[in-house]
Amino acid sequence: MKILWVSAHPEPKSLNAALRSDALSALRGADHDIRTSDLYAMRWNPVVTADDFGHDPHHRLLVGARSGQALTEGTLAPDIRAEQRKLAWADAVIVQFPLWWYGMPAILKGWFDRVFVEGYGYGLRREDGSTRRYGDGTLAGKRAMTVVSFGGSADSAGARGINGQMDELLFPIHHGIFWYTGMSVLPPVLIDSADRLPAKHYPGVAARLIDRLSGLFTDAPLPFRSQNGGDYDARFVLHEDRAPGVTGLRAHYADAESGTRESESEVRTTAICNVF
Repeated sequence: MKILWVSAHPEPKSLNAALRSDALSALRGADHDIRTSDLYAMRWNPVVTADDFGHDPHHRLLVGARSGQALTEGTLAPDIRAEQRKLAWADAVIVQFPLWWYGMPAILKGWFDRVFVEGYGYGLRREDGSTRRYGDGTLAGKRAMTVVSFGGSADSAGARGINGQMDELLFPIHHGIFWYTGMSVLPPVLIDSADRLPAKHYPGVAARLIDRLSGLFTDAPLPFRSQNGGDYDARFVLHEDRAPGVTGLRAHYADAESGTRESESEVRTTAICNVF
């Protein structure tokens, strides 16, 4: 199978870099085809500008409309088109990053901002005029997974931890980017206490990552509800008989039954988090 690995860490001698190297070796050893986007090594430009679209700077820039026009006309900046070609080629996308200030590094956010333009990442329509998103879109049929390191302990990012539950912290990426554009999303691989990992524990962490990657095309994805699957009304609000009494992020999982139920996806996430 064909896998795109997107990584965002500035230090080539980091834990993230070592894990990436071992993971890519294992994937190639399993006869997968690999392409990579090491954003810091590429010196990726994370800033959206008029130059992305060949836009006249003397005119007002409407980013959505102009990016969609450039996509249609084939005038997007060459670096954006190169990343879109990688995405089109891939059967699965791995995105690896350290969690900084409750989110992804700016360079990775800028990759999504620049590559997922209107008509590619959003703003797609069916022939009947309905929107294609949340389970449908340009990237439908592909799989996606995050590999995320963070400095806190596993417990501090658990259901009652002060840092917040990790599957909720990653919801904007998993649901708001991957699922939005149509990709099936696998539970993340979480590397806790990453800034103080003893060398003797590294082989176990690497082995857990490689084991998860072995199920990239077979493991069950997170059970997000699709927009056009009948769960939402015309205002894109859940019907009253879907997960009654459940609100917030949890309601948008198809297996949500109560506000206190620990879902299968949450169990898997917590188990992966305890890597030591």
